[in-house]
Amino acid sequence: MNSFMTIEELKQVGFKIFGENVLISRKASIYGAENMEIGNNVRVDDFCFLSGKLVLGNYIHMAAGVYLYGSREGIIVEDFSTAAPRTIIHADSDDYSGESLTNPMTMCHLKKTIHKQVRIGRHSIIGTGCVVLPGADLAEGTAIGAMSLVLKPTKPWTINYGIPCEEKGSRSKKILRLEKQMMEILSCRVEE
Repeated sequence: MNSFMTIEELKQVGFKIFGENVLISRKASIYGAENMEIGNNVRVDDFCFLSGKLVLGNYIHMAAGVYLYGSREGIIVEDFSTAAPRTIIHADSDDYSGESLTNPMTMCHLKKTIHKQVRIGRHSIIGTGCVVLPGADLAEGTAIGAMSLVLKPTKPWTINYGIPCEEKGSRSKKILRLEKQMMEILSCRVEE
């Protein structure tokens, strides 16, 4: 038996939109599917957690144990991006200052929750065990090294890592030529 949902099972989940060749593990947890848009050629592996407002573009991979907490502001993952196992991305967070109550079991008017959209730009790759917090904006081609804490926007085509995450170098744009080559090959297959 295949561990990914069938098209009929995907329809039953109730996604706002989902494209072609969508592979979502039956072992993934999904909350608020009506707020999720899933593009073409997307794979979500075992033990992933999808919650809140999410937009996953095309050619996306979420490896085992990736947690996406989109909340109300949302997480946007653009085309050709990936997150390695145990990556956690939050579009909201409690205030840790002690000036307000925390956790979902307290009264909302006594809490100060931070809500900010997170964007993962095209061709971004996030290494294993990373944490990406509200307001992070990974520019096109961003690479985030394993076990990093991402708190702020990155510059395009950079390599970043650390706690907190900092720019450490540049990343090759050869990947753009490879994308073009792949799309040309796929286009030829469609014409045949």
